[in-house]
Amino acid sequence: MEKIYDKNQTKCKIVKAKPETIQFLLNYSKSLKITEASGIKFESNMN
Repeated sequence: MEKIYDKNQTKCKIVKAKPETIQFLLNYSKSLKITEASGIKFESNMN
């Protein structure tokens, strides 16, 4: 496992998200409602 991580570290770069993007994702996750009925899951956006 150590060898795998060592090779791939040089290919990765750190990406910073804008505060607006983070806020959008948080608001979306708060408005998402998942309902399960008879083994079926329904996703609803409450906005």
